[in-house]
Amino acid sequence: MSFPYGLVATDLDGTLLRSDESVSQRTREALAAATAAGAAHIVVTGRAAPWTRHILDDLGYDGLAVCAQGAQVYHAGERRLLTSVTLDRQLAGVALAKIEAEVGPLYLAASRDGLDGEVLVGPGYALTGALPATPFADASDLWSAPLNKIYIQHPELSDDELAEAARRAAGGFVSVAMAGAGIVELLPLGLSKATGLSLAARRLGMKAADTIAFGDMPNDIPMFAWAARGVAMANAHEELKAVADEVTSSNEEDGIAVVLERLLA
Repeated sequence: MSFPYGLVATDLDGTLLRSDESVSQRTREALAAATAAGAAHIVVTGRAAPWTRHILDDLGYDGLAVCAQGAQVYHAGERRLLTSVTLDRQLAGVALAKIEAEVGPLYLAASRDGLDGEVLVGPGYALTGALPATPFADASDLWSAPLNKIYIQHPELSDDELAEAARRAAGGFVSVAMAGAGIVELLPLGLSKATGLSLAARRLGMKAADTIAFGDMPNDIPMFAWAARGVAMANAHEELKAVADEVTSSNEEDGIAVVLERLLA
């Protein structure tokens, strides 16, 4: 059995995971068949490592994972971070001030660096899902330890409008990623899933030309630009579909498996 790619890169939420955060049996079997045919599967997610580990454990995954939009390369088998890029807190403070000067007060959350880094959630910030988080009341708590990202929400603007306003106001200080419903993030300048994936691929002896990538949101656009082939899910954001080489079925309908089975046939 031959397989045309050496690396299968999959986003998690909205892509590999169904809405209940499970991975279907069909998708598990398709990934297992691809790896049996010589490919490596690598998870590339916006989630930081502490919010990713339980999913990797459930999959029996012991390879590398790119977490926190590329800020972390995590070795699941060894349970350690191989690389970790943090946000310059002074620049992030300037970026937030510039964005708020343009759009008014923001609701904030932040992801602390490290394998056990907490997610801090401020007043008004609406957390999606049931992932663990620690509330904070005093903004100084936000800056008291190294961070890999800041999450921003606005009481009125849509995610697309907020991301666009943030890039316009602070694009010279931070990178801005839109990673899901209600998830607009401020990241270290120049960081993307592509930077993390290229680092991890190099460790695996793989190149962009060896890679097929699956995703669903605008934060996957750099990964698609880097990989040889980008496959968007049917449920993907229109910006990602516009740059994809192919659109497959949705995450609820085994979209990854549909493509892998075809390539394995």
